[in-house]
Amino acid sequence: MDTTKSFWLPEKASTFADAVDFGFNLYYWISVFFFVLIVFLMAWFVVRYIRRRPDQLASAQITHNTLLETTWTAIPLLIVMGLFVLGMKGYWNMRVAPSNAMQIDVTGRKWAWSFDYPKEGISNDTLVVPVHQPIRLRMTSVDVIHSFFIPAFRTKADVIPGRYHSLWFEATKTGVFQVFCTQYCGTNHSYMWTAVKVVTAEEYAAWLEAASDPSKGKTPEEFGEILYSKKGCVACHSVDGSVGIGPTWKGIWGTEVPLEGGGEAIVNEAYAKQSMMEPASQVVKGFQPIMPPFQGVLSDKEVDALTAYIRSLK
Repeated sequence: MDTTKSFWLPEKASTFADAVDFGFNLYYWISVFFFVLIVFLMAWFVVRYIRRRPDQLASAQITHNTLLETTWTAIPLLIVMGLFVLGMKGYWNMRVAPSNAMQIDVTGRKWAWSFDYPKEGISNDTLVVPVHQPIRLRMTSVDVIHSFFIPAFRTKADVIPGRYHSLWFEATKTGVFQVFCTQYCGTNHSYMWTAVKVVTAEEYAAWLEAASDPSKGKTPEEFGEILYSKKGCVACHSVDGSVGIGPTWKGIWGTEVPLEGGGEAIVNEAYAKQSMMEPASQVVKGFQPIMPPFQGVLSDKEVDALTAYIRSLK
């Protein structure tokens, strides 16, 4: 049984979790206490001071009570000041990364996340980190506002186009933990999720070695199938012929497709590359021009692999 979970909170897997959960529970129980107290007093006053006969006169008008007014002002003020100090300490702790934090660049786009390891020259669709190592995420978006949220780590930050925002965390246990986008970002917002995979230092070193060349030992078609999921193509393009946000890839190779604004195009290598780099230039009729450009995101090798995969889908 996982004892790190509670009735309404997910499991705890970062150094922030205990402090965040303490603050949440403190706020909650303070609110419950005053809610019960106020409702009880309201009910008691209704019963205690109910008018019992038609000719009963109201009690003498009371102007004020200095002690009572001071008490109900001072106690909430002290509580709010204490909660402010608690929240401010937690905020600064969660925003200022340690000097030994490992930096990973995060890019959000409709509707996928990509993680770049600048020192190693590796890009991945899943965030892989070693346990007990501070991690600093430098985040930006290429299109609209997204929001990066890891419930098990109790950390979240908006990802804004044209700006860099950062957060940091230190995982305390190995495992796979869900990542969500919590800012509505368009049609496939609910599909914009990935995961953080926390591994041991030895496993992380082995992963870095394997990830340095993800195409090693694979045919272009096999590598393209991997990229289909890793680069977020799966969010809009089906491979089974079903209708999605974008045209299905199944059987499209070599066909003529009608374009918005008139004209047609043959689906070949040139069309595929143009559609990846500048998708708004050749929009298939009946579909919206919502695909983000992948110029600078896909290497020539990745473009060739995706093209080979599309060609293989008869």
